[in-house]
Amino acid sequence: MAMKIRLARGGSKKRPFYSIVASDSRMPRDGRFIEKLGTYNPLLAKDSEDRVKMNMERVKYWLEQGAQPTDRVSRFLEAAGVLAAKTRNNPNKAVPGKKAQERAEEKAAKTAEAAEAEAAAAPAPAAEEAPAEEAVVEEAAAPEEAPAAEEAAEEAKAE
Repeated sequence: MAMKIRLARGGSKKRPFYSIVASDSRMPRDGRFIEKLGTYNPLLAKDSEDRVKMNMERVKYWLEQGAQPTDRVSRFLEAAGVLAAKTRNNPNKAVPGKKAQERAEEKAAKTAEAAEAEAAAAPAPAAEEAPAEEAVVEEAAAPEEAPAAEEAAEEAKAE
């Protein structure tokens, strides 16, 4: 007889509540079980103590008897420190879906167009700012030596 420690769903529609049970793996998910080991309420906050409750003595007993926990229950047991943490690999987890990728491409195209429009408009204001800088240089140099400042301004205009 292959034993499992798994979740049996209870609760009403759209309001899930799970019992953590030890059962024969051939029985239905919500069907006959041998012993109820705890509860899991996914509607509670993740840091709530009442979210997952287990009778650890009985869980350890069933693990010693060879019962295999399901993936979700094994995660609960890892969090509780009963089982060693497994390394899991889901390389596609961070990859966005098709629709999200399309939206990202459209957004990138719009930002590129906006950047091109700004680049086309940017050279004209930059040319206007240059004479203002020369004027500041001329004013700063004027009190000291007026002839030298005029020569510097003429050289700048020639360039």
